[in-house]
Amino acid sequence: MTNDRFGIRWGLAGGATLASVDEARDAARFAAAAGFDSFWISHNLGIDPVLALACIGRDVPGLGEVGTSIVPLYGRHPVGLAQLVRTAQNVLGGRFTLGVGAASRAHAEGRLGLSWDKPYSFTREFLAALTPLLAGEPADCAGEQVSAHATLTIEAQPTPVLLAALGPRMLRLAGGSLQGTTLGQCGPRTISSYILPHLQSGADRAGRTDSPRVMALVRVCVTDDIAGAKVIAREVSAAYQAIPSYAAVIAHEGLDDPADLHLIGSWQQVLDGLAAYARAGATDLRIQVVAHDEKSREATKAALADYLS
Repeated sequence: MTNDRFGIRWGLAGGATLASVDEARDAARFAAAAGFDSFWISHNLGIDPVLALACIGRDVPGLGEVGTSIVPLYGRHPVGLAQLVRTAQNVLGGRFTLGVGAASRAHAEGRLGLSWDKPYSFTREFLAALTPLLAGEPADCAGEQVSAHATLTIEAQPTPVLLAALGPRMLRLAGGSLQGTTLGQCGPRTISSYILPHLQSGADRAGRTDSPRVMALVRVCVTDDIAGAKVIAREVSAAYQAIPSYAAVIAHEGLDDPADLHLIGSWQQVLDGLAAYARAGATDLRIQVVAHDEKSREATKAALADYLS
């Protein structure tokens, strides 16, 4: 299901720190009622997104796709993750898409006490074991960091996978082996000049005939209080700037202030900013409402619902 607006799919980012399944359900119901194509929950230290989406999926039958963006791979094993995902897919009837990523050194070492050694090869080995299991096929992989030898007996349709990728090798892996990439703090210029060339290189090497998906996360706020919205935008941007891989990729955008990646202002200004992502080559928008006060939050939600309806 694709809304015919810029020729791009519209998804709602439900958040990364949802505290309850009811909170996720309310956000998904808004997405469905507003006319979004999809609904996404990210993994942080809130509810487990795969489990939550399985719980709420039947409450939002009008959403063509629900998914995670992202589930970190460090701290998990392909067999256990595949078992969880295929169980969710059994409930969701083929509507589930799995967004994954290696996460970050701070997550692996700081939170989990795991070694952040060779994250690319860890991710490649993990996915080599995970993807056959998600397709209902046996996994028989023996890697240096990840091994899996198992067959699951869960009835479910195959689950597509999007990889959070910033480095050239990760992007080529996403383009050549998976359905595409799911992006965080990446602007239109970065997508067109950096993300797409590496993604397409991987697709070309693999002999792929279709185009990989490129899902851009875009934070928006419809408001007259530009200065107030910029405060929270700078807080979010500072968190990304603290991650070396994001700091490097944000530099590609050439902005004086990375917070300018947030689209803030009138609905027309926001809409013009969203259109730039479509022109850059994004296939999907994952829109997150990031507002500094309730008035702006409700105005943004109302503008989205009015436009999509």
